[in-house]
Amino acid sequence: MRYKKTGMPAIDELVLCKVTKIFPNSVFVEMIEFEKQGMIHISEISPGRIRNLRDYVSVGRQIICKVLRIDQEKGHIDLSLRRVNSNQKLEKQDEIKQELKAESLVQNLSKKLKKPADKLYKEITDKIFKDYSHLYLCFRDVASEETNLEELGLEKELAKELTAAILEKFKPEKIQIKGEIKLETYDSDGIQKIKTILKKIEDVSPNVTLFYLGAGRFKLIIEDEDYKPAEKNLKQVQEILEQFKDKKSTASFEREKD
Repeated sequence: MRYKKTGMPAIDELVLCKVTKIFPNSVFVEMIEFEKQGMIHISEISPGRIRNLRDYVSVGRQIICKVLRIDQEKGHIDLSLRRVNSNQKLEKQDEIKQELKAESLVQNLSKKLKKPADKLYKEITDKIFKDYSHLYLCFRDVASEETNLEELGLEKELAKELTAAILEKFKPEKIQIKGEIKLETYDSDGIQKIKTILKKIEDVSPNVTLFYLGAGRFKLIIEDEDYKPAEKNLKQVQEILEQFKDKKSTASFEREKD
């Protein structure tokens, strides 16, 4: 992992660590992102009585810890393993996974551009880290067209090549809202009435799709990169369905559970 932070970590910050030494009552680790040493007292390994620390950690194993105390003068950093809950652990693991993915992208680009990977990484991060804490956060914004690498200071050709690579590897994941629409009418011009309402629904957004299931039943799929616009489109669809209703016609929508 190339990603490094300067200075000291913050109290309560989650840090990626590698176990280096195990003693009877403590564990010493290397804080990978900060390139500093930290210590975990036996009481901060796991709740309850511990007979053998090696039942919980092993030399070379990577673990996620929380920063408890920092002695600035001595440079001592006390950490805790047991105070990291499962959600925090998953979030930190995902952050690391995404940053490694971003670093891998830069590594592959260095081969294409025939530049040393370390040199290219520094050239990119010297600009990006002025505005972003992590590469992957910037790459996500580039993929969703919320930021421009040239505007961040990257040279034009490099920005172009990097953007192309990002768009290929960091495409925003799509979310879907699915459900079933039921339309029933005894109107003399019922077929046309149904066609008109379906056309209005399809015109809500290019992200709205309808499939005929039979007997007045239709599958509705709303796809987007975020739930907020997807829910807004669904609300419009439901308002259109209300327009269909009268003494001779009924309309309903049943949403699929996620």
